[in-house]
Amino acid sequence: MQTTIDPNEVAKFEAMAAEWWNPNGKFRPLHLMNPCRLDYITGQIAAEYSRDLTKSLPFGGLRILDIGCGGGLLSEPMARLGAEVVGADAAPRNIPVAQVHAAASGLSIDYRFTTAEDLAAAGEQFDVVLNMEVVEHVSDPLAYLTACHDLLKSGGIMLCSTLNRNPKSYLMAIIGAEWVMRWLPKGTHDWAKFITPDELYALITRAGLTPVDRKGMVFNPISWGWSLSARDLSVNYVTTSRKG
Repeated sequence: MQTTIDPNEVAKFEAMAAEWWNPNGKFRPLHLMNPCRLDYITGQIAAEYSRDLTKSLPFGGLRILDIGCGGGLLSEPMARLGAEVVGADAAPRNIPVAQVHAAASGLSIDYRFTTAEDLAAAGEQFDVVLNMEVVEHVSDPLAYLTACHDLLKSGGIMLCSTLNRNPKSYLMAIIGAEWVMRWLPKGTHDWAKFITPDELYALITRAGLTPVDRKGMVFNPISWGWSLSARDLSVNYVTTSRKG
């Protein structure tokens, strides 16, 4: 495969493959964050393509790529909303986990062990690319984002989330999540590979996309839940960018 994947990063997630659908397992942070992520994703797609989320199958006719799909935590909701979904992951052990869960849920999702670069080289095209919590794990963020650009149809959108790089994110994502709460195995994240919002906007622009929105995803330890913030991008944040 043509790739910007980092083998060490892939190995971390392969080791946790069986845990994807356990809400109290190693991917508990993603399960907690998922409603917030989905709120942003569905809102942005609906606004871009003038879809009514109160209607049945509002994403019908849209082709969506979920890069770094893992066990399918985002792919499955997109399929339930009517989209044609391709879930791609560079960790081969994730794919059968995702396939089995989708089949048990009665969903048809095209899961593939592949990379963004290989999909782009094959001429695949999508209305939406979901690029969530992946860019901080690749070896070359610009080359990876350029591949994501190439995968979009003209007018298509990419939603990209990652972690900011500052002392607070080190405290929350490394010390808090990995060492204190033990939500994730130690070493899951490399703080040096975190990307500030301005750096990500610059990379997205260099890749040929136009950034159009960004929001923070903020964890509240009192309510034990996540919410979107227009101002607080200090740790987790998500962006939308458009092609053409």
